[in-house]
Amino acid sequence: MKKLFRHGRTTLLVLAAGLLLAACGQDEAPPQAGGDQERPPHPVEVTEIARQDIPLDKSYPSLLRSDNEVTLVARVTGFLEQRHFEPGQLVEQGQTLYSIEPDLYQAAVNQREADLQSARAELARAQRDADRFERLLSQNSVSRQQYDQARAELGVAQAGVAQAEAALASARIDLGYAEVTAPVSGMISLSRVNVGNLVSSGTELATITPLDPLEVRLQLPQRDAFELRRQMGDQSVEAITAMLRIPGADGAEGSTLEGHLDFLGSRVEEATSTVQASATFANPEGRVLPGQFVRVSLEGLKRYDVLAVPEIAIGQGLMGPQVFVLDEDDVARARTVELGEVAGPWQIIRGGLEVGERVVVGDPSGIEPGTAIDPQPFDGEAGEIVEEVEQAEAEAEQEAAEEMQQGAGSPPAGEQEGEADEDDAS
Repeated sequence: MKKLFRHGRTTLLVLAAGLLLAACGQDEAPPQAGGDQERPPHPVEVTEIARQDIPLDKSYPSLLRSDNEVTLVARVTGFLEQRHFEPGQLVEQGQTLYSIEPDLYQAAVNQREADLQSARAELARAQRDADRFERLLSQNSVSRQQYDQARAELGVAQAGVAQAEAALASARIDLGYAEVTAPVSGMISLSRVNVGNLVSSGTELATITPLDPLEVRLQLPQRDAFELRRQMGDQSVEAITAMLRIPGADGAEGSTLEGHLDFLGSRVEEATSTVQASATFANPEGRVLPGQFVRVSLEGLKRYDVLAVPEIAIGQGLMGPQVFVLDEDDVARARTVELGEVAGPWQIIRGGLEVGERVVVGDPSGIEPGTAIDPQPFDGEAGEIVEEVEQAEAEAEQEAAEEMQQGAGSPPAGEQEGEADEDDAS
């Protein structure tokens, strides 16, 4: 009984709905004699194409390095007696780091000083003999041969003094090498030789890595290098600002350091068609370490006298990338174009457009060839158009997701009506 009642009521509802739609159809406007109603012009930003200078937003992969990194090497032979630092410590230039038997080399210095004193005493005696023989020779009291012998002994004594002085200087140098000091300031590595081991000249002891400043070497494509030289003009390379971006952990946003370009090569590498450059960055807190791979961008790099449109204006047609160009009647016409580089929100056009043509630079969605356009002014900020389109797309996706959730959470309309019928019948 309930089922018959429900079906009968449903039939009545359908019949009533049909009558209502028929009545509404009669009340609508009469059919148009001229066919479909013409759609209103589509409002979108339009600009007249002109040549301009476009700033580039390019970055280059690079490897961080410390230009003044030093490997400490023993320069004398002996037992390593002391280590005066802790691994990983920041050491200062001139700080003593190792001692290699300094007493032994101090004794060698003392010996050479004594040898020098003996040589100087011998020189003084030879000088007196030579002077005396010279006076006796003037009095014909000695032979010429005796006088020449005294002069020869004086020369030998002078050479002995010079030899003793050189030996003393060498001993003092070795004594200085017995105390290994830091040639630069920086962070020192683990010691490669333990205290008590015998080291010889050439044994590597540790490495000192200065952390401030850091140097980055990068390879610029030859066109970027040429444009950079054009931009610099008479300025030095240090006028070019460089930004160093350090990637964060797990995809998080990393840190950024600001520096300057300090070298730009004057030749193109044949194998890679690139030009070598380097930039220096202050790193006072040691936030980044040498050996990291980073990306470096140069601010102010431009492409000069080019045609460009906002990247959002590029669509895909049957013949490839395309834009919409307006004719005299403000009707959109598809035009296939040849793309160049992407410069931030701008897309450089290499071919397909001419100066003075009007191009749709706003969102091309909903526009087809033959669509009437209501041209809106373009303020030249391509980034704002991109942000507006992205925001609109995000809002549309969010609304669609909310509608799907609401549809999934509520029961179908038929089930709701059936439940209501059963309640009425009961």
